[in-house]
Amino acid sequence: MPILNYTTTVEVAKTMGEIQAALARRGVKRISTLFDDDGVPAGLGFTMQTDYGVQEFQLPVRTDGVLAAMKRDAKVPATKCTPEQAARVAWRIAKDWLEAQAALIDAGLATLDEVMMPYMLVAPDRTAYIDMRHRFLAIEGGADGG
Repeated sequence: MPILNYTTTVEVAKTMGEIQAALARRGVKRISTLFDDDGVPAGLGFTMQTDYGVQEFQLPVRTDGVLAAMKRDAKVPATKCTPEQAARVAWRIAKDWLEAQAALIDAGLATLDEVMMPYMLVAPDRTAYIDMRHRFLAIEGGADGG
């Protein structure tokens, strides 16, 4: 099965607006766009009330990874394997993921903290996921004598 949403024609700006609207419906306090070094949207930052107070989150949208996955997939036509299409696909996947997480929260199957914890900022520009990854790598490196 090809990568999700590989045929989308929905522009990144429209998808970003849909994501922002979904967050706004759930009480977001602040939303900002994260940009890469070339000024291309690369994710969203937002502030939300959680069971543990107001928390900051950063949801990355890594279009390079999507483009690489599209190029590896023989079912995705080469004409679709462009940075622009990868950006459209990546943002749609991010929107779909966020909607699925919202459904879990709405249904009482999970809390906001549970589903968004990897993206919660624990330091400026460092998410809980990155923090834990560095810890695991340090443990692994220490176990190998490194």
